[in-house]
Amino acid sequence: MNAGNKIAVFRKEHFNAAHRLFNPSWDDQRNEAVFGKCNNPNYHGHNYELMVKLTGEPDPETGFVMDLKVLSDIIKEHVVERFDHKNLNLDIPYFKDLNPTAENICMVIYTILREKIDLRFGIQVRLYETERNFVEYPVDIN
Repeated sequence: MNAGNKIAVFRKEHFNAAHRLFNPSWDDQRNEAVFGKCNNPNYHGHNYELMVKLTGEPDPETGFVMDLKVLSDIIKEHVVERFDHKNLNLDIPYFKDLNPTAENICMVIYTILREKIDLRFGIQVRLYETERNFVEYPVDIN
């Protein structure tokens, strides 16, 4: 693939979810010291913004890298419908033994999408936990 012909397309989606940052091997004092308000035993929520970047060559017949409606449908079916209005700690099996930090949520979403999107496309996930705090995975993308 000629790198000069690659282009990136983006799809933005949204979901709301609750979580608690907590390390079960630590005592309450250490969890409070490290995670602060995010360690609230009754959980807290975020309005997450999800940006998926897909890179590839435009199809010569359509001009699309991928039809963004198809990409949106994949994200909605496999991420938004699973995560939206859920308690990540309690409702999402990925986080049974994984602290649902923004970093871990982003990597889980990437893993889910990577399994559903053709390997000829590069993908990168950016997750906004707040308008000022966001993470990306993977860091380097073709």
